[in-house]
Amino acid sequence: MSGVRPVKAGWFNAFRPWTLHGAVVPVLIGGAVALHHGSFDIIMFILVLIGGCLLQSAANLLNTYGDFKNGIDTVENETRSPELVTGVLKPKSVLKMGAACIGITCLIGLVFIWHCGWEILIYGILGIIGAGTYTVCGSYKYLGLGQASVFLMMGLLMPLGTYYVLTGDLFSMEVFLLSLPNAFMITGVLCGNEVRDYHEDKKSNVGTLSGRMSYENAMRLYLFENIVPFPLLIILIVAGVAPLGCLLALITIYDLNKLYRNSLDAPTDPHAGFMLVPLCFKLNWHFGVLLVIGYLIQTELLPLVI
Repeated sequence: MSGVRPVKAGWFNAFRPWTLHGAVVPVLIGGAVALHHGSFDIIMFILVLIGGCLLQSAANLLNTYGDFKNGIDTVENETRSPELVTGVLKPKSVLKMGAACIGITCLIGLVFIWHCGWEILIYGILGIIGAGTYTVCGSYKYLGLGQASVFLMMGLLMPLGTYYVLTGDLFSMEVFLLSLPNAFMITGVLCGNEVRDYHEDKKSNVGTLSGRMSYENAMRLYLFENIVPFPLLIILIVAGVAPLGCLLALITIYDLNKLYRNSLDAPTDPHAGFMLVPLCFKLNWHFGVLLVIGYLIQTELLPLVI
């Protein structure tokens, strides 16, 4: 990507810890609702958080490996994932590290089975499939299914799985509905990634969802997925599904405005195109954390002082 300074290749960039909002925010949502319902085990919560972060890390590592092995990441576009194309890391090492992350998650899953029952495998197996087959062993990214997977796996199943581990209830409509705004926003991050890499992916015949439409429509989808959480949250509050305190998340309209303005320059400005993704990270972190804080203030703190 011309005009963008390459990142420093190494394990830190391969793990991409700044993407952990995709795991942390859903777990926080499920944990907050479980706390409100009077069923919260801090040890189990921490284990869920670790497992979620390990799955996100595995997805990042295996994506790096898969894109390299499939010829998507090359020296010409090394700014986005330079670890393997520059030889700083070895493909087998990245593959083994990704597999190790999944393996540790499976060990944590054994604790969950002991704690709450075999039904947790419904969430666990789907999560492992989602993280492990994005660009390897199926490579559903190239079939245009990446965004749908993120919406379902991370946006909905992760908070529901968290709630199940903490409460023993396999499904919660409250968790499901409260997770919807964040599910769209997490999906918007991946959409931003696809739009950022749109022209390089076209050259490599990568069949992402964004790549299967025009650049203009891909950008519209990117904006929709980042904007729709705001009216959706208001609808949930008006309907009584989400407590009034969740309005705190609307502070991030400031972040949304920056994201929108950047999107206007992205088609012609390489730096703005690169920033499509970091601005999504920032928006999702702020929106998700403030949503949970607002929920807890309304449901746990205010009843103590009123």
